[in-house]
Amino acid sequence: MAVSEMPSWDSTDNRPAAPNGRPPPQLIAVWNRVTDFLLPPVCIACHHPLAGHDALCADCWRQVDFIRAPLCDRLGIPMRYDSGSAIVSAAALADPPEYDRARAVAHFDGVVRNMIHGLKYADRHDGRRLFARWLSSAGDELLADADLLVPVPLHRWRLLQRRFNQAAILAQELARLRGMPWHPDALARVRRTPQQVGLTRDQRRRNMAAAFQVCASALPAITGRKIVLIDDVITTGATVEACARVLKAAGAFQVDVLAVAMVPGPRGG
Repeated sequence: MAVSEMPSWDSTDNRPAAPNGRPPPQLIAVWNRVTDFLLPPVCIACHHPLAGHDALCADCWRQVDFIRAPLCDRLGIPMRYDSGSAIVSAAALADPPEYDRARAVAHFDGVVRNMIHGLKYADRHDGRRLFARWLSSAGDELLADADLLVPVPLHRWRLLQRRFNQAAILAQELARLRGMPWHPDALARVRRTPQQVGLTRDQRRRNMAAAFQVCASALPAITGRKIVLIDDVITTGATVEACARVLKAAGAFQVDVLAVAMVPGPRGG
């Protein structure tokens, strides 16, 4: 064994210490058994008992309407036919988005909608690891050469009310999973906007005008970089387009969008 491969030793009991200061595997296994006994693993959606944590049961999994290829390369919406190369939908050609590409895991309905509402409005953070795995898979093409993850921000008053930003939670978990940098404060929401529910795409665009800005301290991390915006849901795309616009104005080379869900419609699925 080469010297660099030899384990370090704990002089107190003459046993090898865990590499990188991590607990030994035996201790981790015992801890996992204890936590499984105290908090048995259940389905994130319906709470049916499962064999492991951070997962869905088979019934709930079948209810997830995953967005599969072939996709519009710009909007990430499903296309009927696979041409064997990048496809751009009629919607993207007629009204090109401010961002470069968008991808989402699933359509915003059923189990996925309930899970996202649980995260946003009921402090249900137990799905964050599953969401991160889904985002990593759905956005693998975007993440492969990305430089930075940036969450869509909340206005400070809404953040005080909710106490957390769900997009930041998703970005943090995805950054941990992929070993990527992320910047929780790259963007700021400087104008408080009315709720977007029920608004048309044009109304949402006007609602989002001048709502975001890039923080001065983040400029070195943004300029010339490939950014992936992280959000929970793409509805009409107005919010992520407003974010992409200011990021590009600040010098970002490319801005892609990655979300857990997309609302079906002309622009969103």
